[in-house]
Amino acid sequence: MPVKKTKKEPNMPVERHDTLRQYIIALLEEYTLSARELSAFAKISETDVYDHLAHIRRTLNKNNRHLAIIPAQCETCGFVFRKRERFSKPGKCPQCRSSQILPPFFSIVTLLR
Repeated sequence: MPVKKTKKEPNMPVERHDTLRQYIIALLEEYTLSARELSAFAKISETDVYDHLAHIRRTLNKNNRHLAIIPAQCETCGFVFRKRERFSKPGKCPQCRSSQILPPFFSIVTLLR
């Protein structure tokens, strides 16, 4: 007796009502997230998240909102990467050379004028 093959349903993309950047902005207005968490929510790569964050930062600076960044921190010695301009997680701590680094976290805050 032949085995009956069932049709596989095609993978449907996640339904979005906003653009991808608007979706990321909505997430960051609600939560404080790392780039890895954002990539999981938005279903894009982590490197794409960094590109979108750069554009989001420029867009928000025109309004009364601001992209707040909680800087990366070394788990071993507690060094905080305050002056780092890049959004990505550093590779090593300059103080103790440990590679156990907590990633930076991002959120959006509204500035009062």
